[in-house]
Amino acid sequence: MEVFVLPTAKQVAERAARVVIEGVRAALASGRSEPVIGLATGSSPVGLYAVLAGAVEAGEVSFERAHGFALDEYVGLPPGHPESYREVLLREVCGPLGLPPERLHVPDGSGESEEALAAGAASYERRIAEAGGVDVQILGIGANGHLGFNEPGSALTSRTRVKRLSERTRRDNARFFDSLDAVPTHCVTQGLGTVLDARRLVLVASGAGKAAAVASAVEGPLSASCPASVLQWHADAVVVLDEAAAAGLANRDYYDASAAGL
Repeated sequence: MEVFVLPTAKQVAERAARVVIEGVRAALASGRSEPVIGLATGSSPVGLYAVLAGAVEAGEVSFERAHGFALDEYVGLPPGHPESYREVLLREVCGPLGLPPERLHVPDGSGESEEALAAGAASYERRIAEAGGVDVQILGIGANGHLGFNEPGSALTSRTRVKRLSERTRRDNARFFDSLDAVPTHCVTQGLGTVLDARRLVLVASGAGKAAAVASAVEGPLSASCPASVLQWHADAVVVLDEAAAAGLANRDYYDASAAGL
């Protein structure tokens, strides 16, 4: 695992974007003409997507032939709801990055029964496999250590499935809705095992509210109590933090020295 700590949000976004671009270029160099990007939503990757948009405009990278696979989706929001992750990614990724909307894939949260939702989740797993797997997976982290919508207690080998959201996650996400009651209670999310299948993981985190979760993920035990700790299991995981998010790291001096050496 590589850990980079940068002093400003702009520098965090720029470093994370560089890591994503390198992953896309590596995929192209390996003969993958249609690279696959795993897409996170939430506040953490917003700056990263803005930097990638600038790189697209400058001709450094293109996503016209890429496929994007979302980490998760709410269950029960009507089609076109502005806070559905399909709509969020259409606004924040497809338009700015030039990713064709028909190449954006999002878990199906429209099923009206557990069986229908489970079938949609299994289909999503198949679509990822048919695309050749994810080349670069962009990630955020929840204040409780969740990755995607894999809440504490999620199996470390889990696959795409239906999950109930924790009350903490619902409260954290209530700022995007009219009220807490409007936040869905369930989701369809890629599993931790699905995330680990990606060839490169890029996690971005900022703010003091993420410091405890980041410390547990990077330096704590590998545990379902902190789902993001599965990053420790991955051969190419890159964590990009601002000073506040890195405040709980015990091995900060080593990370800085390693980054300088690299």
